[in-house]
Amino acid sequence: MRSGIESSAPSSPPPSSSEEETLDMLRKLDGGDGGEEEEEQVMSEVHLGCPPGLSGPYISHFTIYLSHDIAHNRQSHELDDEAMASPIMELDEDGDLVLPRRAISSEAPSDGYSFRIQHNITSSIPNVGLQVWRAELVLSDFVLHKIVSSSEFHGAIALELGAGTGMVGLLLARCVDAVFLTDHGNETLENCAKNVQLNAGLLNCKAAISVHELDWFNGWPPEASTAEAPFSQGFSWTFREIEQAENASFLLAADVIYSDDLTDAFFSTLEKLMSRGSRKVLYMALEKRYNFSLSDLDVVANGYSHFRSYLKVDNEMECPDSESMPFFVGKQIDIAQIPQYVREYERGHDVEIWEIKYCTPRQSSGSEAFMT
Repeated sequence: MRSGIESSAPSSPPPSSSEEETLDMLRKLDGGDGGEEEEEQVMSEVHLGCPPGLSGPYISHFTIYLSHDIAHNRQSHELDDEAMASPIMELDEDGDLVLPRRAISSEAPSDGYSFRIQHNITSSIPNVGLQVWRAELVLSDFVLHKIVSSSEFHGAIALELGAGTGMVGLLLARCVDAVFLTDHGNETLENCAKNVQLNAGLLNCKAAISVHELDWFNGWPPEASTAEAPFSQGFSWTFREIEQAENASFLLAADVIYSDDLTDAFFSTLEKLMSRGSRKVLYMALEKRYNFSLSDLDVVANGYSHFRSYLKVDNEMECPDSESMPFFVGKQIDIAQIPQYVREYERGHDVEIWEIKYCTPRQSSGSEAFMT
């Protein structure tokens, strides 16, 4: 993220899915601390370089590279990587170490555009959707690559789960017919709606964009409001919107795996949503987060392991006849083959993108073997 500020702050990812941390997170979500102590604040790695004391909303500008600009962007990053691999150590006037930073050119791309995202620099654990996370940016690159290289998304209906700032859905709105941005909590939803407003004229959106409350612990479908007037019931759903969302062809989610309880609720909602309406595919980005486990006496990614326990990995994405129970089938997408269209972030090495579908035993194997 381009912050334009040279100060830095420590980064804290969301908690792992170890039992103690999950219970601690749930206590915070339930207000179990009695409200006497200030809620713990966490910071996305993307926000390194932003002012550590800044509170409240902050607007960042992101630049999208398209076509030939990508090659120049990649070459510039490779040169920066070489420089950062063997940096010249310097000290500032106070004797502190000056860390090397990747240079960001002020030159606008000849074939691209910019958009704005309102977000927080830090947030409490229940409000991590107010921040921009690395997996969200990688999934944005994936969506942009699909838009540039194929017509897969064109004219479709899409729904983003745990949309947070709404970045992925906003980019997708350039080519789909309708996109539903869903999350939980008024503050996150209001911020997401603000980003829709901020970019209404910048992204040339052709889709109908709506922001809705969706609590995975309540499952699918959400409770419907009888009012049909837009925004008359805040971020609630009408029966018509629920029906349209169930006919979505594409589901998207980024950085929603960090607690086993939340992962269970996520897949429970997925199962019900993907069992209704049209055939669906989920494109999901997540970042492995490692923590030391006392039970394993090793550094492990428990949250990631629990996510993988829900999937049968099959690169052919087929549903065998021998299966007697419904299941999720998935394959990992090689992100090395996806150019970096969004210029203001570092991808790192721990983000993955998965393509996931839902199979039922009544369906035959092959390309038609998914829930319709």
